[in-house]
Formats: sequence, structure tokens, C-alpha cells
Amino acid sequence: MVDSNDDDEFDPKAPEQREIGREMVDESTGLGSVMAHAYRGELGRVDTWRQRLDQTTTWAVTVMAAILTWAFSSPDNPHYILLIGIVIVTVFLGIEGRRYRDYDVFRSRVRILQENLLATALDPSQGVEHVDWRAELSRDYREPTVKVPMREALANRLQRVYLALLGVLLVAWVFRVTAFAGREDWIETAAIARIRGPIVIAVVVAFYVALLAIALWPRERQAKGEFRKENGAGGDWKESDTEDEPRNR
Repeated sequence: MVDSNDDDEFDPKAPEQREIGREMVDESTGLGSVMAHAYRGELGRVDTWRQRLDQTTTWAVTVMAAILTWAFSSPDNPHYILLIGIVIVTVFLGIEGRRYRDYDVFRSRVRILQENLLATALDPSQGVEHVDWRAELSRDYREPTVKVPMREALANRLQRVYLALLGVLLVAWVFRVTAFAGREDWIETAAIARIRGPIVIAVVVAFYVALLAIALWPRERQAKGEFRKENGAGGDWKESDTEDEPRNR
């Protein structure tokens, strides 16, 4: 229990800070115990979704390695197997983007607890990041909402992992087409069945230009990250894109 004489010493500046500090240690309310269990549970969910992201990346790398090995095992193997690899890795990118959005839901809850509860309990003089954080967290528990648009999730995973993977496949395909072209025109060597080489090359170029546009196009960051507050994540905690519908879990 905290003596009432210690209130001013604990937090001399803001009523909401004094309220948080008092409820954290007041055994009669049980808030400290409840929030400790809630925080531990959210950390567990963050860890689970982080592992799911890693599993997707692991499968993408494994499939890519198998395709590269087979594509260069014999000059007679068709080059378009590498294009199939690009399609498969892109599918993994879509899956990982979807998982990243779910991962961010639970990471956002952990961050709001860290910013407003734990940080304020440790140093009340700095104040809370968001005065209405408990109301926001309560609404999110009642109606979980995805806070990151799909385009940002794809951009994040491209920048972190998939641009490198897809870049390796592109270089491998270009090398495979040109190295085994012989005296033939390598542009025609890129043909697939009745699809002429220039058309195949144009589709591949357009695809990679689209990937670069998604990954590098400037936009305001919506995800609640630990290290990127200066890059557009300093607004209200619960900002969700209008295109995202609430998702009950």
C-alpha cells in the first residue's frame, strides 16, 4: 500500500500519472496483477506471430534454393522454372504481408502498455504518451482492428527480406537466359512456348518496377514500431486505414 503522504513525491505534475501509479501498487484494485498477466499474454502472442513470419521466410528461402539448384543443374532445364520461383516467392510475400498485419495488432498493444504504463510507473515525471490510452486499449480489446494497410505491410516485408530474395531470382534468370543462349539472340531465348521473348521480358520488367514502387514509394508509417518514431509513427496510437475493416479475433 502507498501512503497518501507519498502522492506528491510520487508524481507532482499530472493527475493521470498519480492515478496510474496509485492503481499499479494498490492491492485492493488488483489492476497491477491484471495488467501484468495481460502484458505477458500479449508478449506471447507477439512472439507467436513473429515465429510465423520467420516460418514464411524460411519456406521462401528453401523453395528458392531448391529451384536455383534444379535450374542450373543441367543446360537442358527450362529457364522459366526461375520465373515460377519468382511467382512462388511472391505468394509467400503476400502471406507474410497478411501475417505482418496481424502481428502488428498485438505488437501495438505491447507498445501502448510499455509507453504509457511501464514507462510512467518507472518515471512519472515524463508523463504519459497518450492521455486516453486505456480507453483506446479497451476499444481495441472489444473490437480488434488492423492498423496497418496491406501496401505498408508488403513494403515492410519487401524492404526487410523479399527484395533481396526476388533480386537473386531475377539475376539468376537473366544469367540463365544469357549464359545458355549460345549463338541465339538472348531475347528470343527468353521465350516461353508461344509467348515471344520480348513479351516475357516486358512482363518481368513491369513486375519488378511494381515491386520497387511498392517498397520505395514514400508514405506515412502507420505501424507502431519501437525504433521509427521519427518516420511518421508519432501520431495517435490507434490510427487505422479507412480501407481496413475491423477484424474480430
